[in-house]
Amino acid sequence: MLRTYKYRLYPTDEQAQALSDILQAGCWLYNAALHFRRKRWQESRHSVTYYEQAAMWRDWRNEQPDDNPLRMLNMSAGQQVLRRVDSAFRAFFQGKRGCPRFKRATRFNSVNYKPGDGSRIKGRKLYVQNAGLITVRWHRELPDGRLKNIILLRKPSGWYVCLQVEVCLAGPLPDPEPEQHTGQTVGIDMGITHALALSNGTAFDSPRHLQQSLARLRRLQRRVARRKKGSKRRRKAVRQLAKQQEHIANQRRDWWHKVTRQLVDTYGTIVLEDLNLNFMLQNGNLARSARDVSLGLFRELLGYKAI
Repeated sequence: MLRTYKYRLYPTDEQAQALSDILQAGCWLYNAALHFRRKRWQESRHSVTYYEQAAMWRDWRNEQPDDNPLRMLNMSAGQQVLRRVDSAFRAFFQGKRGCPRFKRATRFNSVNYKPGDGSRIKGRKLYVQNAGLITVRWHRELPDGRLKNIILLRKPSGWYVCLQVEVCLAGPLPDPEPEQHTGQTVGIDMGITHALALSNGTAFDSPRHLQQSLARLRRLQRRVARRKKGSKRRRKAVRQLAKQQEHIANQRRDWWHKVTRQLVDTYGTIVLEDLNLNFMLQNGNLARSARDVSLGLFRELLGYKAI
């Protein structure tokens, strides 16, 4: 079983700049790989494989080794960026997503390391190549298991690390049969007025965190609009707006975590309404309320807890 644990990082100013340079290099590589794939297709109608671009990445990184900013990005971390591009194109060809688009540097916010190759846990700190040892807030201990991935993540509130650990809950023995839940069976209708309406008459109403924060969001958006583009004061206002939006998303996720845990602990069988959520998101009168309730997040969290 693969589990992800997220921890807050506290880099120094120099380390934060180095981490930003790493993401900048990763963004450049993503866009360069995407541009090459599009150009190859337009010229010859042939697609590019990951292995072709991995060889190109090696050459790009080794050009002008003394001052090449791409050397801030670890070799294997760059390969993970190329795999991200390859996965995006595979999903596009299968009709699951739209055509991959170029990313701004401000929207490229994560890079993946393999443990021991550019990043590792050293004592109680995180080592990142070209950034050094970074302080980590260990709010909970990592379980025993094999560390599979180290993901550096930049959010408006700061820097984080996501540690993906492969854990075996049953040890060397085969996994035991899951215990049968003795709770009742319940059906759930999803909506906007009542986020969840259960067949036994119970209803869960969303706190509408976005609706409650609209006044503050409007003030922050006006502040951004009044600042001169490219100025430090505008960048500061943009960060404040992004932090508020992140706070709303965290509130929404926390509420759904609590609701889904209560449902899973109470009922043995849960039947959901087969509701297509796209029509609510595409309706101009319902879109904001639908995104505020976030029924897709409810399905996602309930799905893995109820298995």
